[in-house]
Amino acid sequence: MKTWITTACSAALLALSAAAPSMAQQTQAPAAQQAPANYSDAQLEKFVSASKKVAVISQEYTPKLQSSTDEATRQQVYREADEKMVDAVRKEGMTVEEFNGINQAIQQDPALMERVQNIAK
Repeated sequence: MKTWITTACSAALLALSAAAPSMAQQTQAPAAQQAPANYSDAQLEKFVSASKKVAVISQEYTPKLQSSTDEATRQQVYREADEKMVDAVRKEGMTVEEFNGINQAIQQDPALMERVQNIAK
């Protein structure tokens, strides 16, 4: 569950930073890049749309998590946020695995990150 929230936060950062130049593009060493993933524009459009929805959910639940005073409440907030994020991704026609896979790929591939940012504009 915490892994999903972390991934969702990464996606939220992507959605929010789409208009800004990517720091990853400036710091990524070409030798460290893996083979680029071949995602279609349609897949990336679904990812961008889902990322924007996940970002909204993340922004909604972050204050709730920060203000939680006990572990039981925090776990309940995590579960609620997780369910909403999973639902948002699925409503875009993606599985959580596909969403997370694209999210990981864009963090490793500056060219893919640029494609996603251009779609997000």
